[in-house]
Amino acid sequence: MRLEPLQGSNHSRITYFNDGRTGKFISHPLAKTHVDDRGLQFSDGIYEVIAAENWQLIDEDLHYKRLVRSLKAVGISTSASKKSIHVIIMELLRRNGLKDAMIYIQITRGIAKRDHYFPKNSRPTLLITVAPLKKPSAEEIENGVVVITIPDLRWQRRDIKSISLLPNVLAKNQALPAKEAWLIDNGVITEGCSTNAYIVIASGAVKTHPKNNLILGGITRETALALAKKNKIKIEEKPFTLQEALNAKEAFLTSTTAKILPVVKIDGKKIGSGKPGKITRKLMKIYNDYVDKITKA
Repeated sequence: MRLEPLQGSNHSRITYFNDGRTGKFISHPLAKTHVDDRGLQFSDGIYEVIAAENWQLIDEDLHYKRLVRSLKAVGISTSASKKSIHVIIMELLRRNGLKDAMIYIQITRGIAKRDHYFPKNSRPTLLITVAPLKKPSAEEIENGVVVITIPDLRWQRRDIKSISLLPNVLAKNQALPAKEAWLIDNGVITEGCSTNAYIVIASGAVKTHPKNNLILGGITRETALALAKKNKIKIEEKPFTLQEALNAKEAFLTSTTAKILPVVKIDGKKIGSGKPGKITRKLMKIYNDYVDKITKA
């Protein structure tokens, strides 16, 4: 893949932008889309978020697999291969001087006359940005976080990582100053606005909503559950109610940037002892060891 020379090098933050015609590394403020880009007009696009630590991309293959799945689900075809995206990301990390970063990839259906029907000849727009990786604070890791519950008002294809995030944005802001809002659909907790949700029940098993169209199957979720099973922690992928969550021994959440965080209070009620529990702590260590192996390879 041929890398275009840097455009607008007077700014320290560099972004990669391809309007479907030309791809280039560009000063971040200069990376601007057309007013008729379908991502702007219809939220007609998908995205993916990957964490980099010590120049290593965590679960890169799983993220790319989900990216392709989301693209296929909405009928967007792109020539951006895993290899080309990897090259762009590594070059962005180098140019921005970031070894620990949050990588944001967005692909829209492209620029076309505003019409609900899919355009026949549009070329997808690709945007890739990197920013310093914002990790959970030592206090959040040690003492856990607080969540509240809110009705889940999203569409029925939450398994697609769509850029249509307005319900998530509204719920996240409604949750403040709590860390997260867990969403309730037909009496059961599905997931958080930007995280997956879990409880530890009396038997010591970890319970989480099954992976289907009602949740976004998180990559950290997928890895954490696989690691849990490997380490003899029982997993139940079944829906659970708010009352079950309030009566749980422990609770926690996962995401690409938060990794695994204990949840110690839901809707103002302490969960278990009100402190991070034994199973959560064990899983946090297992997951952190997994990431350490990747970053120190």
